[in-house]
Amino acid sequence: MAVRMEAWCVEMAGMQDAPVAVAVVGTDGVVSGWSEGGRLLLGWTAEEIVGRPVTRLLVDPTPGFPEDYDTVTDPTGPVTLRHRVGSTMDGVVTVRPMLGAGGQVLGHAMTVQRWGRRPVIADRAFEQCPFALGVYDPDLRFQWINASSGRVIAHTEQQVLGRKYREVLPELDRSLFPERDDKPYTDALAEVARTGEPARLITVFRPRGSDYANAWATSIWPVRDAGGRVCAIANWGFDMSAEYWARQRLLILNEASGGIGRALDVIGTAQELAGAPVPGFTDLVTVDLFEEVLRGEEPPSASAFAPGETVVLGRAARHAATEDTDRPAEPATPVSHAADSVVARCMAAGRSTVELAAEPGQGGEWAFGPGLAADPAHWPPGNPLIDGSLAAEGLTGRITVPLRARGALLGVVTFSRLDRPEAFTADDLILAEELTAKAAVAIDNARRYSRERTTALTLQHSLLPQRLPRQEAIEVASGYLPAGTGAGVGGDWYDVIPLSGARVALVVGDVVGHGLHASASMGRLRTAVRTLADVDLPPEELLTHLDDLVLHAEDGQPAGQVQPAGESGATCLYAVYDPVSRRCALASAGHPLPLVIAPDGSPVPVPVQPGPPLGIGGLPFEATELQLPEGSLLALFTDGLVEGRERDPDRGIADLFRVLKEPAGSLEALCGTAMDTMLPERRTDDAALLLARTHALSPDRVADWPIVPDAAQVPHARQFAMDRLEAWGLGEAAFVTELVVSELVTNAIRYGEPPLRLRLIRDTSLICEVSDCSETSPHLRRARAFDEGGRGLLLVAQLTQGWGTRYTTGGKTIWCAQTLA
Repeated sequence: MAVRMEAWCVEMAGMQDAPVAVAVVGTDGVVSGWSEGGRLLLGWTAEEIVGRPVTRLLVDPTPGFPEDYDTVTDPTGPVTLRHRVGSTMDGVVTVRPMLGAGGQVLGHAMTVQRWGRRPVIADRAFEQCPFALGVYDPDLRFQWINASSGRVIAHTEQQVLGRKYREVLPELDRSLFPERDDKPYTDALAEVARTGEPARLITVFRPRGSDYANAWATSIWPVRDAGGRVCAIANWGFDMSAEYWARQRLLILNEASGGIGRALDVIGTAQELAGAPVPGFTDLVTVDLFEEVLRGEEPPSASAFAPGETVVLGRAARHAATEDTDRPAEPATPVSHAADSVVARCMAAGRSTVELAAEPGQGGEWAFGPGLAADPAHWPPGNPLIDGSLAAEGLTGRITVPLRARGALLGVVTFSRLDRPEAFTADDLILAEELTAKAAVAIDNARRYSRERTTALTLQHSLLPQRLPRQEAIEVASGYLPAGTGAGVGGDWYDVIPLSGARVALVVGDVVGHGLHASASMGRLRTAVRTLADVDLPPEELLTHLDDLVLHAEDGQPAGQVQPAGESGATCLYAVYDPVSRRCALASAGHPLPLVIAPDGSPVPVPVQPGPPLGIGGLPFEATELQLPEGSLLALFTDGLVEGRERDPDRGIADLFRVLKEPAGSLEALCGTAMDTMLPERRTDDAALLLARTHALSPDRVADWPIVPDAAQVPHARQFAMDRLEAWGLGEAAFVTELVVSELVTNAIRYGEPPLRLRLIRDTSLICEVSDCSETSPHLRRARAFDEGGRGLLLVAQLTQGWGTRYTTGGKTIWCAQTLA
């Protein structure tokens, strides 16, 4: 009987493909036989269990076990078994009685196997599954893993059974990328065990001995017993490294596409390229450019590369993950690359080069790598180069890519990996070349923009006043700042124009748009204003003529051609100040009105509404006159000074008023303070400011005498002028002044209409004016040899430094000016 039972036990143990414990238990409940399957299933050896009560195997032993469990036909339900290491396991127990010759019970034969065991074919299917499968108890002790899982964790099932997950895989107890706030995988297992809620996640970790980080798509779910209690945790996962890293490269490229090219300057774009792939793709990026590119000039031609010569570039950007190096290197500092260096060879050949510290894919038994990218057959010809000296530099790999755009070579970019063990792959080379190609176009655009901006700035500054004219009527100071590099040069301008009668015109304008066209349009408007001002037109009439000029400029456009943004979007403010009367007349064509501040710091209201911008046509311009106390401050400005993305015009004007009413050492200092205070570091528009402090001409420097319309009064007029010159100490100007007064007064008596007046003004020059109520304008004639007249105004023009006619509401004034020594 004993032989038959032993044969049956052997048969039972061999019927199962997975471990099955077979035990022989006497009538006293003591184990007298224990199979090898028992050791594999529960960890107990025969020496440890034979001779001991069978109840030692049970967590909750039941009285009468096993004699009361006659389960030959129907095995028991799940019984909680105790593993040697202290963990528990649900098992199925089958009990057969061992009968003697007389039919008496000599003992029992008991088989134990895991609860819910599938047929052998199912076990084999799970064991051979290409996905990594595992089962753990609620304390995260290993209960079972398949062969694929064993290969991933570099352990066999026998090595991990009963051990805690954190002990076997400590690397999964932390995130490989803590900056991404990834949850450690062990924490995810524990959370499922605690909450009973399944979870799905992607885990990135580096298998032992591997030089590559692998990405695994995993699912975790609770296993419940018949009572609904979580009795185990199961998981499965598959390696999706190729898809994951391809997606990461795409994300890096997508972020770089939106981040590179925002700054329209070469250095800024180079910085954007250097910072985009760090740290997601690489650890250190350098960007070296030709000095010509840094200056916005055309890059050198291919013929400039002579074989065997050192290549000298300018370090435009350097960005490292572990260093505070995101500030650009000084562009003027040269970086030399030897003729036999990888950089020089790459630039000469126009091809990228990958350098690796060791052969790819040599990371050990479990170094899966990211798929085809590590396959040498996947690399383009000539790559990679294995260079052991890289390790001495602390590098695991370096990619060098020529920076080319529109057929021109601009420089070179290097991507280096420092601390990370992953070697570059062929897919990494593709990403580096894509990043460089996108940045190359942006850098070339920035170079072209820099060249256009430099040209526009040069034109802008050449068209603005290089030095404001010295005036007795006012003290002036000006400030101008172009927009930031991202917006381009605009069309803001200002001017100070001397007028007849010691008066002065103050002008400020703004052409909508940026670039060369805006600068050229500004120049045309400034020239037109100076021309119209020379005619001495009132402010509203000058703006009307200027508006007509802008309208007529559009008539010259070819049919079907769109007029670019230029004068049609221009505004202008024109003001004339007279130091004799202390009156200021002004008119606006869509331009902000000036700030006028009295000597005591109080604001002076300007009762006029701005007219339409230039180029609208058909609408009148309104002028107003202000009586200003001596020492008043006029501030003419463009909207770029008071408007911005975070500041409305009213608030900006209020801020400007607070700055200007503060005391300052000089008008220039006040202007500089206002520009610094009002303008942000990143400007989106040009800004111009023109400050004028008014002076008054004292009465003793002005002589006014009414003229009776009688030719006999001409000698009296000359005498009046001579007396005044003697009082002013200007005897050297007596001869010319006598001739001028005689000619102008005679013409006024002969051709003008009363009342007539003679006025002499001593300013920086000696001004002689004769006024009458006629609107007939005299004109210069050249007398022939035998003509008795026609030489008067010719003499005036030749003896003085300027003459002209100024129309007023009550007639006209003929004036001339002599320069005083």
